[in-house]
Amino acid sequence: MRVVLWTHQARSDLAAIRAFISQDSPHYASVVVAQLIAATDRLIAFPESGRAVPEFENPLVREIVHRPYRIVYRLVGVDQVHILTVHHGSQRFPSDL
Repeated sequence: MRVVLWTHQARSDLAAIRAFISQDSPHYASVVVAQLIAATDRLIAFPESGRAVPEFENPLVREIVHRPYRIVYRLVGVDQVHILTVHHGSQRFPSDL
């Protein structure tokens, strides 16, 4: 079983998502962020359940698609998963993960 750790970038992404959605609905913003966090719960038991990120040629960099967001993570050693970013699918994908 692995530990899921959120990087500073991923936490900042969640905060930005919450702030943006809160402009229209603070309640829905909380719901969306909670859903994004919950989507990563399966990585504890099934860390390779996400697909490999097509933009990278590294099988350790994977993603969970929770439309419209892509939750990108890296498998680290045998016991950790690092959430790298939460990215809106309509935006240009960052090349510097």
